[in-house]
Amino acid sequence: MAIVRMLVLVVGILAVLMGLLWIGQGMGLVRWPASSFMIDHGGWSVRGAILAVLGLAMIWLSRRIGRAG
Repeated sequence: MAIVRMLVLVVGILAVLMGLLWIGQGMGLVRWPASSFMIDHGGWSVRGAILAVLGLAMIWLSRRIGRAG
């Protein structure tokens, strides 16, 4: 069960980080990489927020898995 917990935790952290990047790019705050098609497109901010929330849910779930086992 420890492997599953660690996998869910790592994927959750990566999802939060990627979601934050998408939010920053969609809002035009992060202009890296300069050739990104996501820069200044608000739809990517919404998608990033959804991904970040899902990542937080996975982090929370990984902590619950840890308590159960």
